[in-house]
Amino acid sequence: MIALIVLTLVFILIAVRRIGRLRLQIWQIMLLGASIVLVTGQIPVGIALRAINLDVMAFLFGMFVVGQAMEESGYLSHLAYRMFGRARTGSSLLLAILVVMALLSALLMNDTVAIIGTPVALSLARYTGIRPQPLLIALACAVTVGSVASPIGNPQNLLVVVYGNMQNPFVTFGRYLVLPTLVSLLLLYGVLRVAYRHEFGRCPVAHVYAPVSDPALARLCRVSLAVLVSMLAIKVALVAAGVAADVRLTYIALLAALPILIGSNVRAGLIRRIDWTTLVFFAAMFVLMQSVWLSGYLQAAIAAMQLDIASPGVIMLTSILASQALSNVPLTALYLPLLHEVGAATQAYMALAAGATIAGMLTIPGAASNVIIIQNAEKRAGSTLTFIEFARVGIPATAICSAVYWIALVA
Repeated sequence: MIALIVLTLVFILIAVRRIGRLRLQIWQIMLLGASIVLVTGQIPVGIALRAINLDVMAFLFGMFVVGQAMEESGYLSHLAYRMFGRARTGSSLLLAILVVMALLSALLMNDTVAIIGTPVALSLARYTGIRPQPLLIALACAVTVGSVASPIGNPQNLLVVVYGNMQNPFVTFGRYLVLPTLVSLLLLYGVLRVAYRHEFGRCPVAHVYAPVSDPALARLCRVSLAVLVSMLAIKVALVAAGVAADVRLTYIALLAALPILIGSNVRAGLIRRIDWTTLVFFAAMFVLMQSVWLSGYLQAAIAAMQLDIASPGVIMLTSILASQALSNVPLTALYLPLLHEVGAATQAYMALAAGATIAGMLTIPGAASNVIIIQNAEKRAGSTLTFIEFARVGIPATAICSAVYWIALVA
C-alpha cells in the first residue's frame, strides 16, 4: 500500500511542482519517491538496482552526448534553420514541426528526437518570437503520434515486436497503424491551431540564419549522425529480412557518440554538461515502478475487475489510463506477458502499441519523451510546461487520436 501512496503523491507533485514556496523539478520529485520506497523497505536494495534498465540509461547517455555536441557546435541551430527556415507563418511552422518531427520519430525513435528536438524548438522560439511553450507541446505531440506507426518508433513498440513474435513488423505496423497515424497528425494540427491560434496563426514569422560556431565539433557531429542513421538502417533491414541479430538501440547510441567522445578536445566539458538530471529521473522511476509492481495491488485490481485483457478496446482504454501512473514503457512491459499468456491476436498487440503510445499526450508523466523535453527545456532555457497547460492540449488531442485508433483497431 505504501508504494501506491508514494506513487500517488509523486503524480500530484508532478502536477503542482511545488511544496509551499519550494519549487520542485520532475527529477527531484521522482527521486524523492524512489528514496521513500527504499527507506521504508518497500523494495530491497538489490532488486532496486536490478530494476534500473541499463540499456535505457546507456541509450540516453549516448544520445545526450550527441545532442549536447550538436547544440554547442551550433550545428543543431544550423540544421533547424535549413529544415524550418522556409516556414513563413506560424501555421506553416506548426505543420513543418509536426511533419518533420513525426517522421524523424518513426525512423530514429521518439526519445532520440525529443533529445535533439528540444533545443531546436527553443532555438525556433528565440528566432521567431513565438513563446517556447506552444513549440514544446507541438514537439511532444509530434514525437508521440509519429512514433506509433513504426516498430522502431519508441521502446514500447520494440517490446511489442519481441513479445508478439512478428515475422515482418514493418508490414504489420504499416497495415494497422500508418493510416490512423496520418489522420491523427492532421487532426492534431487542428487541435494545436485552435489552442494556440495567436502563436500559430497566419502572422508572419522571421528566421535568423544560424552559422556553425565550432566547425571541428560540427564535423564530428555529422560523423555521429551518419553512424546513427547507418546503424538504424542496418537494424531496419535486418528486422525486415527476419534476421535475428541483436543490434540494440543501446549499441547504436553509444557508437554514434563514439566519434565525439574520442575525437573532440572538449569531451570532458560535454560530458559534464549533458542532462544528468534526466538520467537520475529514469533510474528513480524504474525503482518506484518496480516497488509498485511488487506490492501486487495492480495485479489484484485487474483481476477484480474481470476485464477481457485481450480485447483491443479494453487494451487501449487500460493502457491510456494506466500509463499516466506507470508511464507507457513500464506499463507495456507489464501488460505484454498477460497478452502472451492468453495467446492474444496481432490486433491486440497493435492496440497496446497505439494505446500506450498516445497515452503520452494526456499528461506529462504519460511518456518518457515528455519528461525529456521538459527537463531539457528547464535546463537549457528555464522554460517549462506546467501540468495544466500540457493537459489543456493533451486531453482533447488524446481523446481525438484515441477515437481514430479505436475506429481503426476496434470498430
